[in-house]
Formats: sequence, structure tokens, C-alpha cells
Amino acid sequence: MAQKTSPKIRFLPTEQAVIYPESDGEPMAETDTHRDLMVDLIDILRNHFKDRPDVYVSGNLLLYYEEGNPRKSVAPDVFMVFGVEKKPRRTYLLWEERKGPDFVIELSSKKTYRKDLKEKKDLYARILGVKEYYLYDPDGQYLQPSLQGYRLVDGIYSPIQTVGNRLPSQTLGLELGEETGVLRLYDPLTKNWVLKPVEQAEVKAQQAEAKAQQEAKARRQAETRAQQAEERVQQEALARRQAEAELIQLRALLNQTRTTNE
Repeated sequence: MAQKTSPKIRFLPTEQAVIYPESDGEPMAETDTHRDLMVDLIDILRNHFKDRPDVYVSGNLLLYYEEGNPRKSVAPDVFMVFGVEKKPRRTYLLWEERKGPDFVIELSSKKTYRKDLKEKKDLYARILGVKEYYLYDPDGQYLQPSLQGYRLVDGIYSPIQTVGNRLPSQTLGLELGEETGVLRLYDPLTKNWVLKPVEQAEVKAQQAEAKAQQEAKARRQAETRAQQAEERVQQEALARRQAEAELIQLRALLNQTRTTNE
């Protein structure tokens, strides 16, 4: 009787997991001006929408838009997504988030402005469906005008018309414009430029100091009034004592006069 052998089991190699790198090897920004402005805009938007748990603001973060293909990525300088959880992310995977950016700003430079105007503009409109796309050239040398905005209409970007000297964002409820030659965000409701968190802290500190000074001044004025009132009371008491002494003297004199006459 032939010995029965166990069948050979063939282990197929498991499918390797796709790795989505967290860095593309490119610098964060081309110049200090670009980097500082990018950080400021992210901080301003995060602070402005800090009370909304469904708003995610980021920038210079790799966004992958085709599952299984790490080459399909983009890293907007500043972007914002409504309707997703506010939490830290190492990368943004479009198929997991199920929601692309609603708002993007690219800070154009000599190296990037052509790509920002063509390749990225097409990607944001056709693939990612970004509702509003803004480009800004801090140097004012490569884009004319240096601040441009586009709104998605039927899948095609239409230029946003200026209101005064600013571009209104329907997505943000704010306006983009330059103040002293720097890109800022303007709130048409408060009619003020939206401050950076550090600027807000400075304003609050100044307001607190002014309030403390006002309270100290009010205390000094109250103390002065109390002291003046006390002095008036003392003066009135002295006047009463003097009047009483004079009255006693007059009575004594009157009694003496009567005694002499008798």
C-alpha cells in the first residue's frame, strides 16, 4: 500500500502595501518670504475657523489623489477642506477622506509660476474639484496681476472679479488682498483685516493693559474723591468745634455782662 503523502501547499507572495511618502524631497518654500507667508496664512485660517470641528487647514502637505499610485500627488502651499475632521495628518489620502480641498492658495515663484498657472490649475479643476483657487506672487515679478483668483463654474475656472482692490472668497466668507504689500485676509463683516494669532495676542495684551490702566486710574480717582470727602468732613468737624467754642465764649461773655450790670 502506497504511503499517502500530504499535498504541497504553495504560499503565494502577499501583495506589498503601497507606501505614500510624507515628503517629496522638495524644500518647504523657495524663499523666506514664501515660507513665512505660507505659515502666516495657515495660522490665520486655523485661528479664524478654530471653533469649527469640521474644517481642516493645512499646507505643504502631500495630497494623494489616486489610490495605489504614489506618483499622483500634489502639495498645495495652503489648502482648506470643509466637512472633514479637524485632526493632524501626515498625508492627505483623497480616497480615505472622500473630500478634496475647497480652497487652495499657491505662492508662485520663478520656479513654480508656470506650473501653478497650467498644470496645477488643471489638476485642481478637473481632478480635485477645488472650488476656489488663488495664486499670489509675493515678489510681484512673475504673475500679472500678482494676486489672481478663480472660482469653479461647471468644471471650469472662471476669474474672480475684484471688489475694490480685493478678491472676495465665497468659500471663506473673507476677502484676499494686499496690506502694505503683503497678502492678507479681510473680514467684510467686521471691516478689519484678520489678525495672525500672535497679533491677536498682542492686541489682547494691549487691551488688558489699557483696561488695567483705566481701572488703576479709576481707583486713584476714587481714592482722591474719598480723601477729599474725608478732608471736607474733617474741615466741617473743625468748623463745628470752632463755632461751638465761639458760642461758649459768647455765652460766657454774655453771662459776665449780666453779672456786672446787676
